[in-house]
Amino acid sequence: MKTKKILIVLAFTLFMGVPLNAIAQKTTQQPNIIFILTDDLGYGDLGVFYQNLRKQEGKKRVEYTPNLDKMADQGARLTQYYCAAPVCAPSRASILSGLSQGHANVRNNQFDKALADNHTIATVLKKAGYSTAAFGKWGLQGKGEDIVPPDWPAHPLNRGFDYFLGYIRHRDGHEHYPKEGIYRGTKEVWENRTNLTPKLDKCYTADLWTAAAKKYIIDQSKGENAKKPFFIYLAYDTPHAVLELPTQAYPSGGGLNGGLQWTGDSGHMINTASGEIDSWTYPAYANARWDDDKDPATPDVPWPEVYQRYATATHRIDDAVGDIFQLLKDLNIYDNTLIVFTSDNGPSRESYLPKTYQPNKPTFFRSFGPFDGIKRDCWEGGVRMPTLVSWPEHIPEGRIVNDPVTSHDWLATFANIAGVPAPANSDGVSLLPALTDTGIQRKSLIYVEYFVGGKTPGYEDFSPLHRGRKRNQMQVIRKDNFVGIRYDIQSQNDDFEIYDILKDPQEINNLAGEPEIQSLQAEMKNKVLWSRRPDPEAPRPYDNELLPAIQPEKTSPGVKWKAFDGNFPWVPCVHWLPMSKDGYADTPNANVWKKLKDGVLFFSGYLKIPEDGEYTFTLSANEGALMRIHNATVIDADYGYTPGTKHSGKILLKKGLHPFRIHYLSDGKKDRQLEVSWSGPGFSSEPVPEAIFYH
Repeated sequence: MKTKKILIVLAFTLFMGVPLNAIAQKTTQQPNIIFILTDDLGYGDLGVFYQNLRKQEGKKRVEYTPNLDKMADQGARLTQYYCAAPVCAPSRASILSGLSQGHANVRNNQFDKALADNHTIATVLKKAGYSTAAFGKWGLQGKGEDIVPPDWPAHPLNRGFDYFLGYIRHRDGHEHYPKEGIYRGTKEVWENRTNLTPKLDKCYTADLWTAAAKKYIIDQSKGENAKKPFFIYLAYDTPHAVLELPTQAYPSGGGLNGGLQWTGDSGHMINTASGEIDSWTYPAYANARWDDDKDPATPDVPWPEVYQRYATATHRIDDAVGDIFQLLKDLNIYDNTLIVFTSDNGPSRESYLPKTYQPNKPTFFRSFGPFDGIKRDCWEGGVRMPTLVSWPEHIPEGRIVNDPVTSHDWLATFANIAGVPAPANSDGVSLLPALTDTGIQRKSLIYVEYFVGGKTPGYEDFSPLHRGRKRNQMQVIRKDNFVGIRYDIQSQNDDFEIYDILKDPQEINNLAGEPEIQSLQAEMKNKVLWSRRPDPEAPRPYDNELLPAIQPEKTSPGVKWKAFDGNFPWVPCVHWLPMSKDGYADTPNANVWKKLKDGVLFFSGYLKIPEDGEYTFTLSANEGALMRIHNATVIDADYGYTPGTKHSGKILLKKGLHPFRIHYLSDGKKDRQLEVSWSGPGFSSEPVPEAIFYH
């Protein structure tokens, strides 16, 4: 496909939904983007989301996150932000791919599965002119007996990143001293395709990733690199897992000349690689005392060590964020850098410490906040994430974003910032209108599905209704203020429990039996089928359900079409692109607007399905195309597409009308071709007959 290097936001911001005068007038170049992802950090672990409230209430078990609280004061706090899945691998796959768990190829507990060879945040931003780097935990590289490290098929360097330093394997993230391996054994840290572990004496991973990211930022600020924006994916492997401690206090100062520093010296790679490993606790936690409330006569006692460790790991990340912010200011790039801070899923009860330690329970700090649920739960505590965004001069200070949004929205958001349209296969929406308080914010698709055995914990903090519940197949859908949730799903006929999540954040009052909720119950059951595609490697009880038809008020034969001029590097999402022409046609036809050269044609309407059953749609194009029925992607002929080849997709449909969308990428050739054919019960055709298209 043709590509066009985009150098400034000004060129494309008008296309993307945020008015030109809102962003483009404030900047003449693309901003740097830093995405900070923590591992198993709960909504309630941050001061600004919940711990400060605990302190105000006189609680003695409180974590402190002063730098993140400051980030919230200076930027935006996303109070209703959801992860795509309540465990790390599928959650991170959805972030990177921009796909919900209805479309992402990594689902459930498919750790180390290869992330699909398709668009990622990194491939999109690289096309838009960014340098791209990933640090920390990956776990999406692919595995198998025939794969020899470092030749993993989905190595970060094969998914759009120019540079990588971190853990490739999922299990390696369960140890925070890679060389010493004091609790879980020696692990491998890879710099691109070289194992660095032999050089990493006494390197606590949270410090290691931070120091490496700082070095990268400094290097990017020099010479020709200074003219090029960068994207950093900084994925911590803490506070999850072993709850190991740093070697020493966080170095003072922060920024260019202080804080963590990369020395590059073997055996002393970072400036905290000295002293005693797994030894240093923040004094505020080492000296903390509490009353367990079980016996009023019991004097205050020290915190159990496991919680001193957990709070220290969280505070260490907070220090790292402050260090990075100071570096950006020292380099005079702070004002033109967008920073996102979030977590991959809810808090964990894992610690992997020896049995001599007290077990870790997220109830100690109430890490799940005002909700019920932890990691691997689909209650709000398992999927509602602590999320902050900073972009000086663009995001108003102290902004509170109450729109329900989700982790697969970041690809579309970052594409918007970079000045390019998101790929049409992405499930997310740009969050810039909500973040900047400018323009119209499109609604996010809040959709979660996940399977795991076992039961929910029986914590007294949880509602009795949520204790000891069978998990198995779970599903979440959100509609406005209402969340629908199903546990232990046996079939599509199972009702959703429905909660008004604004009035009832702990999800105690199930409204599903209320008469006025019945229509919402039906809508949720339909929407979850319309928003996903089955994956044979992650089977669901509802995979073989026919997608319900809809009943529009009025239809006419034919399809609507719209033309959008532009030299696009992929089949683009057309929302907010300036339309050059529109009209009606009998069928999707690549030549409906012959004046279109480089650009995209967008067709929409309804398919009239004659009988219940499985239908196969086949599409070929001379440049690229994508087809959705409802919100389910049936054919993706975009990334890596060979022009002229046929791509097919099967889908189960009920008799009746089903909305469809086709994006067709034009390369300016005179002999444009778009062929769509189908086969199914009672009929087959090459190409699809006009009679089935309506608008």
